[in-house]
Amino acid sequence: MDEVEDKVREVLVGVLAGRFTAEQVNLHADLVEEYGLDSLQMISFLLGIEDTFDLELDYENLELDHLRSVAQFASYVKALVPA
Repeated sequence: MDEVEDKVREVLVGVLAGRFTAEQVNLHADLVEEYGLDSLQMISFLLGIEDTFDLELDYENLELDHLRSVAQFASYVKALVPA
């Protein structure tokens, strides 16, 4: 597991208000179907990611497939985070 995936998990756990622990979050589980993320929680999740990684997401080019799982979204974030 890497640092970006860990941070994405932490943000997700915060948005889900303690319904899951970071250890319970499967990297490949669907964020909507498995964890029940609704539209307001998704917005909170995305804003939390921006704050955590100090970046601005490109909402124009953000695709639903990027948000399918922690692993997929972490890959998207890694491409945006300066090395």
